[in-house]
Amino acid sequence: MALKGSGRATDLEVVDRFDGGVGWVAYPEEAMRRSSHALTVDGDVWLVDPVDAEGIDDLLADLGEVRGVVVLMDRHSRDAATFARRYDVPVYVPPFVNVDVDAPTEQLVGRLPDSEFQVVQTVDWPGWNEAALYDGETLVVADLVGTADYFLAGPERVGVHPMLRVMPPRVLREFSPERILAGHGDGVMENGTAALRTAVDGARRRAPEVWLRGLRSMF
Repeated sequence: MALKGSGRATDLEVVDRFDGGVGWVAYPEEAMRRSSHALTVDGDVWLVDPVDAEGIDDLLADLGEVRGVVVLMDRHSRDAATFARRYDVPVYVPPFVNVDVDAPTEQLVGRLPDSEFQVVQTVDWPGWNEAALYDGETLVVADLVGTADYFLAGPERVGVHPMLRVMPPRVLREFSPERILAGHGDGVMENGTAALRTAVDGARRRAPEVWLRGLRSMF
């Protein structure tokens, strides 16, 4: 199994369908399980950390009009510029996130425009700046937590990123979502608060299991 797919994906897997949007994994067989999301707000469609794939335009056409592309962290520019040029929309980036995209950009401050989604800084490390979108019901993250195999240990349905497990960001305890849409893996579509509490409470204790799993996957 490849760590990360390359080229334009041809095997799109749709995940995370709910009233407020949909998610997809462009390379279902890759180990990283990079997930992309389209959030729908009053007929507008916001693409979050998107990866391009054949068939994605038909999926998005059923949702509404694409208004913008959102990049939530430094390493997640992915195919943001491709989508921005295709739909002639800006790439929205929080001011503390550093990305270089070949497309017009707008600062994403406070809230996602005309929506209830707040922009919350979750990670502030040298070389790693990350934001989340949160409306009280849905939490959208990049790498903060995930459900791909290398994020998980024990009873976890969602796990704290391996590099954040020793000291999980305090902001994780401020969220009480019903669903969690992550940048890696399928989303947690119900009882998200309980899943998040389990992840945070056992993050440090279960860290060695996650690290060992990660090492084994390299060989």
